[in-house]
Amino acid sequence: MHSNDRIPKDAQAPVETLYEGRWLSLRKRGRWEYAERNNPAGAVIILAVTPDDKVLFVEQYRVAILKHTIEMPAGLIGDEAGHHGESALIAAQRELEEETGYRCARVEFVHEGPSSSGMSTEMIAFVRAWDLVKVGPGGGDESENIVVHEVPRREAGAWLFARAAQGYSIDPKLFAGLWFIEHGRPEA
Repeated sequence: MHSNDRIPKDAQAPVETLYEGRWLSLRKRGRWEYAERNNPAGAVIILAVTPDDKVLFVEQYRVAILKHTIEMPAGLIGDEAGHHGESALIAAQRELEEETGYRCARVEFVHEGPSSSGMSTEMIAFVRAWDLVKVGPGGGDESENIVVHEVPRREAGAWLFARAAQGYSIDPKLFAGLWFIEHGRPEA
């Protein structure tokens, strides 16, 4: 049970816009500053395992941290022209094929939560992709330079730590993704 006496007094202060860009806005409410995605639908992370039991990871350079990162296929929901109002499930199918070259027969919602609850309003949905078929090279769209890695599922955790030792930035959400792959969504 949540206790109202633990809610900061300035939590309901009026929101100020400090900066508004194409993809992000910087807001202030009372003493709290945070980033807000300009697409209210959030983002999706795709949990994808090939028919030969390999987990799909993507590698790309991220300018915000000036490092190559290892991530699971992911993307913004409704960020492209003609895709406004799309669901996390549809975005997952689109991003999976675009980034990895794999198409899936079905997708399943697993979990949603904040990407960084103290810094951003962005919500991220984990979606499991099932019955993958390779249909193209992947690599992302014309603005991306993505390398696809297919890693045996039983070696995925060790592989991620080895990439970290090589200097890659490893998104901690990958370990949550691996847990979801192994355990699925608990039945309600």
